[in-house]
Amino acid sequence: MIKIGTALFEATEELEREKGISKEVIIDSLKDALVAAYKKHIKVKEAPNVEAILDEISGEIGVFRTKLVVDKVEDENLEISLDDAKEIDDEVELEDEVKIEVTPENFGRIAAQAAKQVITQRIREAERKLVLDEFMEKKGTLTTGIIQRVENRNVFVNIGKTDAILPFREQIPGEYYKPGNRIRVFVLNVKETNRLPQVIVSHAHAEIVRELFELEVPEIEDGIVEIKSIAREAGYRTKLAVHSNDPEIDSVGACIGPRGSRIQTIVGELKNEKIDIVRWSEDPVEYIVNALSPARIISVDILADDENAHEALVIVPDDQLSLAIGREGQNVRLAHKLTGWKIDIKNESQAAQAEAAYQAQYEEEQHNEDDYADIPPVNDDIDEEPIVEEEYGIDAEDMVEELPEEETESSDENE
Repeated sequence: MIKIGTALFEATEELEREKGISKEVIIDSLKDALVAAYKKHIKVKEAPNVEAILDEISGEIGVFRTKLVVDKVEDENLEISLDDAKEIDDEVELEDEVKIEVTPENFGRIAAQAAKQVITQRIREAERKLVLDEFMEKKGTLTTGIIQRVENRNVFVNIGKTDAILPFREQIPGEYYKPGNRIRVFVLNVKETNRLPQVIVSHAHAEIVRELFELEVPEIEDGIVEIKSIAREAGYRTKLAVHSNDPEIDSVGACIGPRGSRIQTIVGELKNEKIDIVRWSEDPVEYIVNALSPARIISVDILADDENAHEALVIVPDDQLSLAIGREGQNVRLAHKLTGWKIDIKNESQAAQAEAAYQAQYEEEQHNEDDYADIPPVNDDIDEEPIVEEEYGIDAEDMVEELPEEETESSDENE
């Protein structure tokens, strides 16, 4: 057997502390490496009865072959005679199995090289699996990391055992990402690669707002207040629809907090991004009115409400049109994302003009219908007598009968 001492066990314990790789993984890797090196040494690919055994007390490891005890040996690699087996174990009997050490002489250096390669590979695999399992559990959650560097508009964030990638599309417009700063990100996806898993994070995802409210508002964490929908344009504005499952608790007030303390903390975390908190409602009219706040609404007409379309026409005062639409259409766009309704907004003047145009068109159509009603009806009945009979006073049948006579008379005169 090969003497390895206690250094191996000390190294495995250190790896377990630093990287979280268990001692058993390292020892199993060493055994597999020793068996692979032995098979290569004897130039045999398949040897199912070969295994490595480690004695943790003595600190020795060796290669052993399991052989079947028989009367007559036909295959020395698989069988052993009873007499030879007795030299190893006096109590062995026929059909028993015995383990025979087959560790080659001067095998230590070869085994060490093979062990190094296999152990290194296994450590990488184990580390990759640990990272993959850890971040698979974190997928869809909020985590905190430290910005490491910025390359090709991608930001690399250390979030523990690996560096996550914050793509340009998931960054907040205008935000400066300085290496060394702490950042709160949302774990979007985890991709398995040949090396360490690739973790994709976001700083602009709407779920970041949800996580922040769950952290700051106890009523949301307890399930008393429920976040029904979120619409966000990162760095600019967010709309949040909330509903209280307890009639005595105001959902909007709970999110704002005493003197706005809760909402101020969240706004500070989001770099002063504007947040509109609105009440969710089962009634689409009320929900749309709330979603378009702070604009005042005169009326909401539901144009379509089925599986294929949700459309509504909203009328606002003339001085509220720009507020309802928002800068570059942001307010109505967020309201659409929040409610799921396609919203068309008109002010009172536009609505009155549209109504007047519709009324004029309607009156014109009615007038045309009245004029059409004054025209006398056309008699579709056809006289039974043919037109020839009215004009000439002769019957078509008579004309057919007289023709032969005329032809006869004229022929006689010629004669």
